[in-house]
Amino acid sequence: MHNAGLGSWPERRLMMTPERDAIWFEGTTVSHGEFAFRVRRVAAALAGLGVGPGDRVAWFSANHPSALETLYACGQLGAIWVPVNARLTSDEVEYILTHSGASAVVLGAEQAVHAGDLLQRAPAVRSWITIEPPGGHATAARGILSYERLLGEAQAVPRDEPVSLDDPCLIMYTSGTTGRPKGAVLTHGNMTWNAVNQLLGFDLTPEERTLALAPLFHIGGLNGTVNPTLLRGGCAVIVRRFDPAATLDIIVQQRINSFFAVPAMLDAMAREPGFATADLSALRTVAAAGAPLPLPTLRTWLARGMTVQQAYGMTEAAPGCTVLDSADAERKAGSAGKPVFFTDLQVIRPDGTGAAPDEVGEVIVSGPNIMAGYWQEPGRTAEVLVDGWYHTGDAGSLDTEGFLYIRDRYKDMIISGGENVYPAEVESALLELPGVLEAAVIGVPDEQWGEVGLAILVTSPDGPGDPGVFTAALRERLAGFKVPRHFRFAAALPKTATGKIRKADLRAQFSDLGTQSAVLEVEHCGRREPADGASR
Repeated sequence: MHNAGLGSWPERRLMMTPERDAIWFEGTTVSHGEFAFRVRRVAAALAGLGVGPGDRVAWFSANHPSALETLYACGQLGAIWVPVNARLTSDEVEYILTHSGASAVVLGAEQAVHAGDLLQRAPAVRSWITIEPPGGHATAARGILSYERLLGEAQAVPRDEPVSLDDPCLIMYTSGTTGRPKGAVLTHGNMTWNAVNQLLGFDLTPEERTLALAPLFHIGGLNGTVNPTLLRGGCAVIVRRFDPAATLDIIVQQRINSFFAVPAMLDAMAREPGFATADLSALRTVAAAGAPLPLPTLRTWLARGMTVQQAYGMTEAAPGCTVLDSADAERKAGSAGKPVFFTDLQVIRPDGTGAAPDEVGEVIVSGPNIMAGYWQEPGRTAEVLVDGWYHTGDAGSLDTEGFLYIRDRYKDMIISGGENVYPAEVESALLELPGVLEAAVIGVPDEQWGEVGLAILVTSPDGPGDPGVFTAALRERLAGFKVPRHFRFAAALPKTATGKIRKADLRAQFSDLGTQSAVLEVEHCGRREPADGASR
């Protein structure tokens, strides 16, 4: 084949294992052979709309098989796929469409409500396509095409465009929690090498049934286990969105072997009444990444008999950097493991020299899975890609055996009285306390110490209302300088689509806290109480 990229994968499976299950979605199963023909039709439909090599095709939807169909179809055309977060506003989507220069947009049913605004705001987009039936004549009248109708009219002709591993495969925009999002350009080589790394790290089999649970518009949802499973010849079971109880039912009914999830998802499922008795006997491994996995959540899942393999990665690495091998999952609980097979990793000091064992420094990674750069942003690319190494901005350490421990983002680190405090460590300790459902720790200004910690907690209705209880409990677990000086209670914490806490929002909300008195008013279950500051 002249096509060395992802577009060749369905064609190779068509030759090798056409009868095996490839996709399950809402009761319908599609074989690898049927999937290959659908990808061909999508490619033909897009080509008929003028999409060619180098053109960008945006996909804006909740989880749906069309994500994978359009991704692989773009790979067959030499076009570039641009997944868009389904939760974004029209303003945010407009920026991504304009910045990427998308010429076609595939919309989910719920996202089609943005079409009216976007048609006016993104005039450079030539074609608008809705995945599910258009919402009445008004939608059709605006020139929005039907995805299934286009496929029905297209011919499933094979094509073999010359696509190399160095060619761009997709542009995935970061969450943009601070400033405008950046578009990480991942090549076909990045995607292929990541899939190989994941296959080796998670022991995916040809009979694999993996759950596409996390959003496919995020790198973990797309490349954690889904694309590697399709490469291996297994089946991706796609759920439209995350619902804890419904997800447990799907895991049982579909005999799921593996899935990727962020800790918030695992915690929500573990709190379901049916979790303790659900038949999880087919579930071999759970890949957890996106945020530090609290030990109480880890222990709850380990107690059900499967392996929880913590991993570390980011969009810019497609995403795999490290994985904790199943043999070490309990012995090294809390570690993100060792580098995946074809990726190198170091922890360095600010002066660029290597950090000693257990010394915290910046994590940098290198390998064939590392992005080509940020789309149309050479300056930002040069800041993070230095001499072949991607500088992650994450603070971590390696133990004497080479296992990585992620401490926090450098930007989240609190420097209090000259001591470094890593919020993730404090949050993990808080989550082990009775009554604490969620916890976030941020730094706020302090006249005496420079910075001190502020803990924002979500507690159960019968949880303690006196911050002094938490202060006392933490002082038994942590050094005094690590204990938050301030506490606030909230009904919920702001999160991204993948369940990460939006700390930038919390910093903005509590930006004036350092000018206030150390004795604060806090809200808890409808009543107001004074918060005691923790002494050092």
